[in-house]
Amino acid sequence: MTEPRSPGRQPGTRRIARALVTGLAFLAAIQAARAEDPPAPGAPAAGAQLPSYLADRGPGIPTSMFGTYVRKKEWLVYAFYEYTKTSHFEYTPEDLGLVGDQEFFGSLRERENLLFLSYGLSDRLAVELESSLHTRATLERDPTDTSGPARLAESGLGDVQGELRWRWLDESARRPELFSYFEVGFPLQKDKVIMGTPDWEYVLGIGAIKGHSWGTLTGRLSVIYDRADGSVESGEFAVEYLKRVSHVWRLVAAVEGESDEVDLILEAQARLSPHVLLKLNSGFGITSKAADIAPEAGVLFSW
Repeated sequence: MTEPRSPGRQPGTRRIARALVTGLAFLAAIQAARAEDPPAPGAPAAGAQLPSYLADRGPGIPTSMFGTYVRKKEWLVYAFYEYTKTSHFEYTPEDLGLVGDQEFFGSLRERENLLFLSYGLSDRLAVELESSLHTRATLERDPTDTSGPARLAESGLGDVQGELRWRWLDESARRPELFSYFEVGFPLQKDKVIMGTPDWEYVLGIGAIKGHSWGTLTGRLSVIYDRADGSVESGEFAVEYLKRVSHVWRLVAAVEGESDEVDLILEAQARLSPHVLLKLNSGFGITSKAADIAPEAGVLFSW
């Protein structure tokens, strides 16, 4: 285990705040300098006509990223940074490789540098891969927990998962689009206790999308199989709202959760060029066991 970052270093939240301010100032300068811009990644080419129900999202297949869609033979590459603070992190000493099954609540902080890749194999099938290239996790344990050291820290390669996404039914003026997805989480952190995935995980999910004049709604739910304990449980669910407000900006609001951990996610997307999109978002915990806050900033490239 590595030692946690010294208190004298700049916190991750402050770096995120500065990055957001710099990005917004840059975007303002771009808007002032350019009167008209081509469509954002995932949108139709200039002059192309799309039905009104596709005005917010374009014709692509939904990916696992909020408000992000991939078209046939299109590559998406999204590099981003995420900071997560969970002040009510539930654990038992057994979870940490110690003795004891009593439940405690500690404070967990995670800093991640991530990369997301997606490719549209056809109008109906897409593949994607997401990896936390480097994660640094620090757990401040419950003061009443005396089973081990007060602080644990780990770092290295984090979660890695791949997905297949399939469009079953195209959206029309009357009916929603129906899709499903199959995700595999790879067991690459067998020696970690507060980060990563120690055993194989499989997720099967379904979802629906419907565009309206006032915005586009997406709903999805899933089940998860964890090979470590051989259990099948209800997985992640989400309801997402997407609205294109200009040629430059799209806004996303979503409620996402799993069991008793539910978050509100707010995101702004801004096009820097025809093939570059800036994504700024943050999650806010709605339930007590969810993360307090999880700001994220990244740049998506498409071609």
